[in-house]
Amino acid sequence: MTATKHSHWFRYFPTNHMWSHAIMHAIEMIPYGAAAMGEIDQVGQRLKDRVGDNAAWVEEWVRMAEKMESRAGEEAASKHQFTAGTYYLHAATYYNYGERYQPPGERKLDLYRRHLRCFREGVTRRYPNMERVEVPYEGTALPAWFMKAPGVEGRAPTVVFFNGLDGSKEVTIFHGGIELAARGIHTLSVDGPGQGEALRLQGIVSRYDFDVAGTAAYEYAASRPEVNPNRVAVMGSSMGGYYAPRCAAFEPRFAACIAWGGHFDYHAAWIRRRKEIESGGTRVSAPYFQLLWVLGVRDMDAAMEKLKEYTLAGVAGRITCPFLVIHGENDTIVPVEYAKQLYEAVGSRNKTLKIFTVEEGGSEHVQGDNRAVGANYVADWVADNL
Repeated sequence: MTATKHSHWFRYFPTNHMWSHAIMHAIEMIPYGAAAMGEIDQVGQRLKDRVGDNAAWVEEWVRMAEKMESRAGEEAASKHQFTAGTYYLHAATYYNYGERYQPPGERKLDLYRRHLRCFREGVTRRYPNMERVEVPYEGTALPAWFMKAPGVEGRAPTVVFFNGLDGSKEVTIFHGGIELAARGIHTLSVDGPGQGEALRLQGIVSRYDFDVAGTAAYEYAASRPEVNPNRVAVMGSSMGGYYAPRCAAFEPRFAACIAWGGHFDYHAAWIRRRKEIESGGTRVSAPYFQLLWVLGVRDMDAAMEKLKEYTLAGVAGRITCPFLVIHGENDTIVPVEYAKQLYEAVGSRNKTLKIFTVEEGGSEHVQGDNRAVGANYVADWVADNL
């Protein structure tokens, strides 16, 4: 009897792709001690009869986050610092996923500040090898986390890691940094223009020439005594699959590049997504407002106009460093064809295209259905090539 090939990933909310996508990503925070399945399911069960109501989504995730933060405070008062750290990390994750669907405004910023506060309290107790840093950038600074690989002496390889349209440095530092650190590689996880804290608390919107931020991050990383300036790679996940190749194309000091989720023409991607949203579909990763906010524009027509510059056509050929594009065959956010297009266009002699299948796991967007297989593959490739 032949095995049946499953063409669809786990959907917690069968009728809502966007909500299921977010639940899946919350579940993938569990291995880092930053969430628990039972807590996520409690939130999910309370939302089962309110699917698609983003106000309800925010309410229930924040309720769980506040519960975890309260427990963290109690444990800290009892001098149980490791336990407190665990609860703070859980709270940080739940505030993060609650904030995700709250439209821009004061409440969103309040939830985000709570997320940042709990994350800092959590990693201070549970991840002492992580340091909050700032990357000098155009008269201000981009907020970042630096994860130092434990037990490494002298100057070591380092990966500069940017996230995507709706991620943050607090998520990517775990997704990339843990496995890289295990291999003796440091990670600088940065909120670049249009991302995380840089967008929310500093009003820095996205730019097509993201390499300006990439160069700033390179120079900061290279200035650190732990970092080998000749062994600094740049990596981006999701929309970062456009940003990182752009950085590698215009900043030749990057020694390698990883597109964790391949993009070639981000404008083309949004032609498809706009049709999906305007037809009432949910096969997107974030609410309608997210793109406009990230780009700093007032409406979708203006967003589409600005996105015309977000292409790697005529750019990817400039890349000469070792290059990896990693994608899922079943990616429901970014079609796998975009990753293949990027791979073909990159000028590097040493280039790798890794597409995860349903059978091996990691076939969804940036391996959101099985982050471990993606993180380990990326870390092994970096160790082999950097």
